Amino acid sequence: MSDAFELYGYVVFGLFGALLGSFGNVIIYRWPKGLSIVGPRSACPHCSKKLSAWELIPIFSWLFLRGKCSACKAPINPRYPLVEFIMAFLFCLTYYKFGWSWTALEMTFFIFAAVTASFIDLDHFLLPDILTLSGIVIGLVGALLNPDRQFMDSFLGVLIGGGMLWAVAYFYYLYRKEEGMGGGDIKLLAWIGAVFGWKAIPFIVLVSSVLGTFGGIATGLKSNKGMKAVIPFGPYLVVAALVYAFGAQSLAHTYLRLFLPFVE
Repeated sequence: MSDAFELYGYVVFGLFGALLGSFGNVIIYRWPKGLSIVGPRSACPHCSKKLSAWELIPIFSWLFLRGKCSACKAPINPRYPLVEFIMAFLFCLTYYKFGWSWTALEMTFFIFAAVTASFIDLDHFLLPDILTLSGIVIGLVGALLNPDRQFMDSFLGVLIGGGMLWAVAYFYYLYRKEEGMGGGDIKLLAWIGAVFGWKAIPFIVLVSSVLGTFGGIATGLKSNKGMKAVIPFGPYLVVAALVYAFGAQSLAHTYLRLFLPFVE
């Protein structure tokens, strides 16, 4: 493959990721409010000025405007370019890892939907069913169509992923008499299982639990609530899934074989 064609791939994936990041920002802002995600055109939340076409260019418009509205000069939340950059970077990483393949197509959908869901969870402690449940269906269909995946592996991923967190939530409720994990997290891990298969689940649960523990401690110290601090768990599951997808598969399978040595 020529260097020019390789560069073309990164440019296409990066631009596509940034554009989907911009659309993801629309969903993150509007969906929890019950607003349409297809119209009207985005506007400044302070002065209601409709954004022009060039002001909708991902990342660069925010940098050109120096993070301020062109009309009222109110600050523009830096999260907008952050989400766009995250998706552009992850899309480029997808091309680097998987090239032009069916797996790359599946990964781009997962990244778009999972990152969008994560930021909604951060803001509202809510994981939209329209993303998690449709993700499960698309993950299963992808396993049927992708020659590099097996449907039964994906199907077991849904059962084991969702079942594992359901069991944790159930026993936590029996012990504490209060809910410790939302149904959205259960559906999210089932979706992750549909995309990455059941063998990925133990590693993803381990990594997300470790990350969530540190996140919970940091949140507790910051809010002075200690161990009673509530954190959204969805983003930690998504980060753990991306760690698995982009480099930790061998480590994950080694970890799995500690408990199931017969697994290949």
